[in-house]
Amino acid sequence: MNEDPLVAIVKVKVRYSETDAIGVVWHGNYFRYFEDGREAFGEKYGLEYLYMYNNDFITPLVKIDCDYLSPLKYGETAIVETKFINTKAAKIIFEYNIYRESDNEKVATGSSTQVFITTKGEFSITTPEFYENWKQKQGLL
Repeated sequence: MNEDPLVAIVKVKVRYSETDAIGVVWHGNYFRYFEDGREAFGEKYGLEYLYMYNNDFITPLVKIDCDYLSPLKYGETAIVETKFINTKAAKIIFEYNIYRESDNEKVATGSSTQVFITTKGEFSITTPEFYENWKQKQGLL
């Protein structure tokens, strides 16, 4: 079994539209940065949303949280680190660290949990076969 964590890193340039009147990133946009991290993870490891959808599943968020440590500002670049947390449950769990590129200061941490729902709207209490196969391919089983 693979003991190394699956991690993806993506850089995000802070846009003016993501900030408030004083040029600080509005708190809700950190969740967008987490989404950028999930998409980068999916691209890197073959777990894209379209892949799941093509296997007749969607994975809505059921829990997400963020701890704000230091503000990001307009024009800065954020480095979003997304780490997959392996679990036996029928869930996808990620942990996040966001750093300011210029000084490598950690500016936010967080986590998210997603569940599996069929494209017909049925909640899955068991892990879908395609996800088990993906985990096997990654050495997580």
